Amino acid sequence: MREHLGFLKVSSAVVKIAAWIFLFLGIVGGTSLILGAVPGNPRWMGIVILVFYTFMFFFFFLIAKIADLLVKVINEIKKE
Repeated sequence: MREHLGFLKVSSAVVKIAAWIFLFLGIVGGTSLILGAVPGNPRWMGIVILVFYTFMFFFFFLIAKIADLLVKVINEIKKE
């Protein structure tokens, strides 16, 4: 597992960036639908989009935190 530490660190950072991008896109898309900037779609779809993208943010962020925790556990095992 020690040879995969670099991959875990990089993938954790990439997944965190992806999580923040999902949140940003969800906020922009959801608020534009709620404010009525997108014609032809009901305003309640903005709330659905906000909820979905917020869930995806927390899901990806949780995966990244688990990878960070795994790196810390491997480093602790390595010290002993």
